[in-house]
Amino acid sequence: MAVDILIGLQWGDEGKGKIVDVLAPTYDIVARFQGGPNAGHTLEFEGTKHVLHQIPSGIFHPEIKNIIGNGVVLDPIVFRTEMQKLQDRGVDASQNLFVSKKASLILPSHKVLDRVSEEALGSGKIGSTLKGIGPTYQDKIGRVGLRVGDILAADFKEQYNKLVERHRKTVEFYGQTLELGEQEQNFFEAVDYLRTLQLVDSEYMINEALQSGQRILAEGAQGALLDVDFGTYPFVTSSSTIVAGACTGLGVAPKHIGEVYGIFKAYCTRVGSGPFPTELLDEVGENIRQAGREFGSTTGRPRRCGWVDLPSLKYSIMLNGVTQLNMMKADVLTEFDTIQVCTHYKLPSGEITDKVPHSMESDELQPVYETLPGWKVDLNKIEKVDELPAAFNNYLAFLEKHLQVPITIVSVGPDRKSTLRREAVNA
Repeated sequence: MAVDILIGLQWGDEGKGKIVDVLAPTYDIVARFQGGPNAGHTLEFEGTKHVLHQIPSGIFHPEIKNIIGNGVVLDPIVFRTEMQKLQDRGVDASQNLFVSKKASLILPSHKVLDRVSEEALGSGKIGSTLKGIGPTYQDKIGRVGLRVGDILAADFKEQYNKLVERHRKTVEFYGQTLELGEQEQNFFEAVDYLRTLQLVDSEYMINEALQSGQRILAEGAQGALLDVDFGTYPFVTSSSTIVAGACTGLGVAPKHIGEVYGIFKAYCTRVGSGPFPTELLDEVGENIRQAGREFGSTTGRPRRCGWVDLPSLKYSIMLNGVTQLNMMKADVLTEFDTIQVCTHYKLPSGEITDKVPHSMESDELQPVYETLPGWKVDLNKIEKVDELPAAFNNYLAFLEKHLQVPITIVSVGPDRKSTLRREAVNA
């Protein structure tokens, strides 16, 4: 069997959690392969909203195994709180959740490092969520970090103190003092809790599952345009958010990759700093923000909003080998008389291109738009794909023509049931 992979194609917040939840019943395992508590995967069903940060989005299906892979950076404090919230809602995640021993640990001192280094950047700050993600990945690459498996060692406390002392010197370099307070006690209590769970060699678990014919869905965090190599550098996350990251973040060989689901919104959003060619700084952008409830599920920060950007989508599709597209939040655009679609960029030289340049930050890109008629129909009330209005179907066909990949799922509302499966017509 193959590992199917679900990837965000924009700057994150595309609605990946909802699609994982919808697809999960057809899989035996759902596995997160990168990122940390800076991710917020929102699921809504039976009138209740659920936000997951580190736990895979298949957790609400007790018959499915959920794996936190080695590519994830895990904050034990946030993790324990997340598990408790699930328990309070009647979900005993400890029964079907497995944590890789090779996943990296976020220490309280990592979050302090994140804050002081972001402050030092001044007006050039990245827009970090200050969850300690970047410093943890830095320690991983620097070969000094701690991993989940280390909490089982007799000298774990000594390893912890050694790393914190290293962090203390870095914080002092910035002219500040490392103050951890009760966070350190909370950390060790959370580590004690983590020891009670199913800590595994997940790379063996996943490959043995493949050999036995089980179906696996790999879940990514953030989006392709935040990839540390191919995103809008330096305004990116600290991990590989594309399909290649699933191979290294789970221990899966490329030959095992099957379907690649690319998730995108009917428009576009971004949180934090960085280039955003189609951003709308006017009433239209604010209307999209309010209609789409575009506020970060992890930070609560208002998201920047704009029209859909086809050059960047084609770029993400290329990098990930996307086989199916899933379009989210189509209902948000219901009230607009016309819809704008960015099909090309105009460079400072006057050249028109549909390719993403080396640096969106240094190149002043002007979006080139095509205007399509709006549908002015409440999509949230539609339950069958053949009930979709003609103008909306034309919008889908226009996107498929340019992207050359079929849109097989359309989300027309936040609830699990507001997810329509369709056959592509012009891909």
